[in-house]
Amino acid sequence: MDRPTASAELSGTAADDDYSGDDARDSQLFLSIPPLHDAATYFAQTASYLTQCFSGYSGNSEEGQELLELQSEGVSNKPLSSADNSQSYSSTNSDLLTHSTGETTSGGNTTNDLTELMQPARFFQNGSSLFQDLVDRARKTIRGSADDIGWLEREQNMLPSEDRTSRFLEILESIRRNEHKLPNSVVYLLVPGLFSNHGPLYFVKTKTYFSKMGLACHIAKIHSEASVETNAREIKNYIEEIYWGAQKKVLVLGHSKGGVDTAAALSLYWSDLRDKVAGLVLAQSPYGGSPVASDILREGQLGDYVRLRKIMEILVCKVLKGDLQALEDLTYEKRKDFIRKHPLPREIPIVSFHTEAGITSNTLTTLSHVAHLELPAIAPALTDSQPTRLPVVMPLAAAMAACSQLLQTRYGEKSDGLVTRRDAEVPGSVVVRPDRKLDHAWMVYSSPTEEPFGEADTSQVCEALLTLLMEVGQKKQHQITRKDD
Repeated sequence: MDRPTASAELSGTAADDDYSGDDARDSQLFLSIPPLHDAATYFAQTASYLTQCFSGYSGNSEEGQELLELQSEGVSNKPLSSADNSQSYSSTNSDLLTHSTGETTSGGNTTNDLTELMQPARFFQNGSSLFQDLVDRARKTIRGSADDIGWLEREQNMLPSEDRTSRFLEILESIRRNEHKLPNSVVYLLVPGLFSNHGPLYFVKTKTYFSKMGLACHIAKIHSEASVETNAREIKNYIEEIYWGAQKKVLVLGHSKGGVDTAAALSLYWSDLRDKVAGLVLAQSPYGGSPVASDILREGQLGDYVRLRKIMEILVCKVLKGDLQALEDLTYEKRKDFIRKHPLPREIPIVSFHTEAGITSNTLTTLSHVAHLELPAIAPALTDSQPTRLPVVMPLAAAMAACSQLLQTRYGEKSDGLVTRRDAEVPGSVVVRPDRKLDHAWMVYSSPTEEPFGEADTSQVCEALLTLLMEVGQKKQHQITRKDD
């Protein structure tokens, strides 16, 4: 076939670019134009090689097998001349068809001839689908959580939030003047977040602070690396035990995933907890979801090629003895599904607290006290000395600053390092949005050094949040009473 005819045929088939046209005509095109056949063969070899490289590729197994079979048959990538192109092509595809179907093609069998003619187009399509998969995964990876962050703000039928930051700061200032208003008529429950089982000092300073004021305070002993629904049931039982033991209502402050777990307990078991819970503070909680969890576990990304999900499963399940579901439950997909099915009761007082991590030289050098290392006393039989305690410190502030900068650069969102400010606001709640730079770990781990002059510490912030919650609860109860009257 001369070049003008080939160009005309190529032009005639250019409109049918989605491989949905007549397969026989497309296959004949590969026979009649040697450069196209050569390109298809080379493309198939390249795709076959890439298929072997990406062992985690989860595409169509039959397509991958065809590509491997092409390579195993030893298809040469040597340039073919126009004279011997048709013979080489026919021999190669005949061998492939025999290998894959166990049948010998017959020159007089129209179906077999057509199947044989379709082979180059099929290889071309398979290779194309592999590269299209790469492109789709790259796009999904780059897009990340851009469409999900702040979805609660766009959701219909959600109650508006009320900003009470100014009142919170007033309460905090009075606490620093040693004016405390928290009553002992309730029991205070602190619910820790993800991986708290591996931080022995999580909330310990705050609990000690409350106890010194004569207030009954507990830290919920839950498996923080368990799923949200599992922990919701544990928290429900914990609240009931406290209520029946003290005959007092419970005021809860949940940090990070602890706030999500407690909110789930109130959503799922409100009929049992209605008369036992006075209110809930969600401090730096990813109520709407977390971009960190979503970006790690989202399927269909480039991370699937290195089995990122499997790596996280080993880390969470084997190393930390937890459940990967704990991290999955914080993804946007899971949070959307749960909140739409199990909304929070509107009558319960709720305070949402969220912050932004700071990125300064002082922040990068700050160490957080997360545990103690006890050394045996020297010559205990001769002295009354106690075991020596050495503080275990970690640069959590630097890690949170780095994560915060990453989220700011990638999505343009302010966060405490793990939770964006927009995802931490519960619809219908009273919201506290301080300007002070506080990262995600600051709320629960104290610094070995004193707080900057004029700044409140973690325990005082928790007291101020619970004091504000008491005021919100009293106001809401008053509104309910007036409505009933």
